[in-house]
This record gives sequence, C-alpha cells and structure tokens, in this order.
Amino acid sequence: MGFFKNVHKVVSYIPEGRVMSYSDIAEVIDQQGKARFVGFAMKFCPSAYPWHRVVKADGRLTMGDMQMMLLRKENVPFDDFGVDINKCKVYPAEMHLILKEKGEI
Repeated sequence: MGFFKNVHKVVSYIPEGRVMSYSDIAEVIDQQGKARFVGFAMKFCPSAYPWHRVVKADGRLTMGDMQMMLLRKENVPFDDFGVDINKCKVYPAEMHLILKEKGEI
C-alpha cells in the first residue's frame, strides 16, 4: 500500500475527541522522521476523513479556525497554545491496537 493510503488509513481511525501528531502517524506507518511527508499526504486526505484530528506534536493547529471549531465540537481540550495534547493524544502503540482490532494489520 502506498504512503498516502497508509497515512489516510491511520487518520480514518483516530477516535472522536482525540488527536494524533504528524510525527506519531509517521511512526505508526513505520516511517519515523517523515512527519513533513505526512503533512503533504494530508493535503490529499479525503474530506470525509477526520483530517481535523491531526495536529503538530506540541498541539498547535495547522488548519486554523475550521480545525479549531471541529475539534471543539468533539470536546477536544485546549490550553493556551492549542490542543492540550497530553489529555487527548492517541499514541502510536494505541493506534497499532486500534488497527489490529479493525483487521488492518
């Protein structure tokens, strides 16, 4: 499966009210160090996927007000800098379990 499809598959399984960082998605698909490539793949993410659940590693948003509105609608916690990532992050190990449960790996 291609890089973009792998990124999009992971994004499609980020649970409501939770977020992942670009670097964590890269780790899940065994492409450590390729967070920027994940960002590029996100530009082509199907609009039906929860693209708004992908944030920078420090919780800052990349897509502005629309992303913030969608995350607030899901009750994602925020702090002074962006998403309070420590309270809602999906860690790579957790995503591996989700993908395994869904029969994706």
